[in-house]
Amino acid sequence: MTEPTRWWWVRHAPVTVNEGRVYGQTDLPCDCTNRAVFAGLAAKLPKDAVWVTSNLQRTHQTAAAIIGAGLPGPAAIPGPGVIVEPDLAEQNFGAWHGKKYSDLPTLLGEAYHRFWLAPVAMAPEGGESFLDLLDRVRPAIRRLDEQHAGRDIIAVAHGGTIRAALAEALDLSPETALAFTIDNCSLTQIERHRGPGHGHPWRVVAVNRSPL
Repeated sequence: MTEPTRWWWVRHAPVTVNEGRVYGQTDLPCDCTNRAVFAGLAAKLPKDAVWVTSNLQRTHQTAAAIIGAGLPGPAAIPGPGVIVEPDLAEQNFGAWHGKKYSDLPTLLGEAYHRFWLAPVAMAPEGGESFLDLLDRVRPAIRRLDEQHAGRDIIAVAHGGTIRAALAEALDLSPETALAFTIDNCSLTQIERHRGPGHGHPWRVVAVNRSPL
């Protein structure tokens, strides 16, 4: 029996220094002071796993806090024991970086999105649309899934990235993928099955699971 590849997606810890402003691919630190949250994640995540983060420091800090709470993992992040994958970074919001979230409804008017910043096809000046994010994230997931087939993969990433992973797993339209809530430090479990048997190759085990 071929073992599935088990993806354990963790959204990074909260960013609290942004003063209510859009940060997207801005490389801000996150708040890792809630020890109970990281102890909860450490208890739920597998011990023998491939570790993957994006290139943004908040994913590195979150992964390090989980390891600091007792889960075996890389000694240094970034470092030789972790895969730093820039294609798993959050959506690039371009000219919207630094704008107040509270100002976006007025700025975007009818284009303002109730679950995201803008409709899936809208890209801010100098940035990406959610469709662009999907086109970036999907190949990275497929590549990593092939390279580490049959392993556990702990991927510490971002809300947009994890929605893209769910779109890939469930063949969702981009608009539908934005309907998922992905909280900070939440756990989303997805498996890729290979070998004989009927059915869709991906199985979603849990979405937005609380660490506590």
